Amino acid sequence: MENVTRKARGRQSEIILAKYLNAHGFNVYATTSGAGGSDILGMEGVDWEVKSRRNLDISGLLKQLERRSRDKGLGLGVMRLNGQGEASIDDWVGIIRLADLVYLLKASGYGKR
Repeated sequence: MENVTRKARGRQSEIILAKYLNAHGFNVYATTSGAGGSDILGMEGVDWEVKSRRNLDISGLLKQLERRSRDKGLGLGVMRLNGQGEASIDDWVGIIRLADLVYLLKASGYGKR
């Protein structure tokens, strides 16, 4: 039963994130549960992995994104922590490789002197 509940929470988290991104001007949707690949589709060049677990293996998440994102571009992990619901989505955690973060900061104009 716990496994079903965990999967349902994961699927719910994907849907909540897609709604959040749409409200911020992105035209995306959550994939079908168990479809494999990115959890959120519609944003070219971005591979989303949504986690909604008590324990998170960050190294495993980054490896998973690296394997999948080689052809897709930027890999982003989103973590819904215990006790966080839809109302606290602004506080969910985003996980990104440092090299990708530096690239994004430079592309946004940070670091120019």
